Amino acid sequence: MSLATTDLSDAHPEAPALAPIFRDFGGVTAFHGQACTLKVFEDNALVRATLETPGEGRVLVVDGGGSMRCALVGGLLADLGRRNHWSGIVVYGCVRDVAELKAQAIGIKALAAHPRKSEKGLHTGHAGRVLQFADVQIAPGDWLYADADGMLVSAQRLHP
Repeated sequence: MSLATTDLSDAHPEAPALAPIFRDFGGVTAFHGQACTLKVFEDNALVRATLETPGEGRVLVVDGGGSMRCALVGGLLADLGRRNHWSGIVVYGCVRDVAELKAQAIGIKALAAHPRKSEKGLHTGHAGRVLQFADVQIAPGDWLYADADGMLVSAQRLHP
């Protein structure tokens, strides 16, 4: 079976699709894996700490509250994620270092680019929460499938 989101959506119409508000920033546009969820706001300390752990092919899903005031992921964190075998990063917020992100062999989707870095220690973050954004709910361990056509999420694995 194809891992294209269009084919997966046709075969599993019950699988919710994230609203088409995300742009591709990473060097890989198609990626999938089980979700590791974070909820943060304008502070990427927990994002860094998570990307420092083994990704094991998972997708880091970051609910940044949709903030357009700073970036939560940049070139250094993308490289860290790639080196630690994260399949991709989805940010409901902004990223920066666009040229560096594009050069990394990792999938990265976010709302926009922003040159300002986040503040460290400004807010607390939470790991392992059920997230709600872009018209879908994403729980830790859900499967996320992403490509140039969009993103799907499912509690069950959709591919063989």
